[in-house]
Amino acid sequence: MRIKEMVGNLIETAISKHASDIFFLPDDNQLLVNLRTLKGFTNQANFTENEGKEIINFLKYAAQMDIAEHRRPQVGALTYQVNDVNFYLRLSSVGDFTDKESLVIRIIYQVNTGQYFLPDQIDQLRSLTHKRGLVITSGPTGSGKTTTMYKLAKYVGQNQMVMTIEDPVEIQESSFLQTQVNLEAEISYTRLLEAALRHRPDILIIGEIRNATTARLAVDAALSGHLVLATVHAKSTLQTISRLESLQVDRNELVNCLTAVTYQRLLPTQAGYSCLMDIAAGSVLRRNILQSQRGNFVAWSQNLTELKKRGEISAQICEQFQAG
Repeated sequence: MRIKEMVGNLIETAISKHASDIFFLPDDNQLLVNLRTLKGFTNQANFTENEGKEIINFLKYAAQMDIAEHRRPQVGALTYQVNDVNFYLRLSSVGDFTDKESLVIRIIYQVNTGQYFLPDQIDQLRSLTHKRGLVITSGPTGSGKTTTMYKLAKYVGQNQMVMTIEDPVEIQESSFLQTQVNLEAEISYTRLLEAALRHRPDILIIGEIRNATTARLAVDAALSGHLVLATVHAKSTLQTISRLESLQVDRNELVNCLTAVTYQRLLPTQAGYSCLMDIAAGSVLRRNILQSQRGNFVAWSQNLTELKKRGEISAQICEQFQAG
């Protein structure tokens, strides 16, 4: 019971701080518990080595992982409820070179927890989705990309077939057909994408475009009339175009299939966290696709300055997020 209460306190503290991850890391003869929030990487608690082993074993058991295996990488998942709200936890464990085990928990927040500084931005994206094609969202881990994709799909997907391909499924949504990569069962992103095109969804959510093969299938789906919502790793809005080119998608295809590209971050406010987006669509998007040299953002800096003037973010936060 003591370990259960300790774990519960750690998870609830992390959620109250809107942490994206909880790290359980071995250090000499103790276990460090660190949180990743928008303020950075901070220490939350320290435990003895034996307490640390008990905590990790408790979490692995709850997530249906093998508690007897301490060296090989494992993944697991569980749902944790706080104040009648479900939070989805994704666990990953691995041993270091001394065979001491570490564990990381990623916290997935529900779709309805997403708040936006500029609500007209999500309305703009909602309008753009009616054009079908490919809508790409970029941003670092924990920036709310999946939440945004799910919001858009729920907005426009009523009475339509919505199918997701993820690794892993991050948000459970009963109205969607959700599929998940399972490499042990030889169910890869590629195989699921190929199956999805045969399954004839109206809206296809791709958790992440990871390589040229995934990019090719996403483009083909968009060109064939589907609305495709996907994420990709890129450092800014317009560099998302360059990232797709590096995955062997040519400019003519981008002109024909790309409806919008966005970049987003979660910024701290007095009341919690809200999402700020930068969106390229229409003539701005087309012009940048056809350029060989691209900048980074459309209106990111201007929007940060406006939020600072309105008192919604501090001058420090405005400066901190200028580069995205």
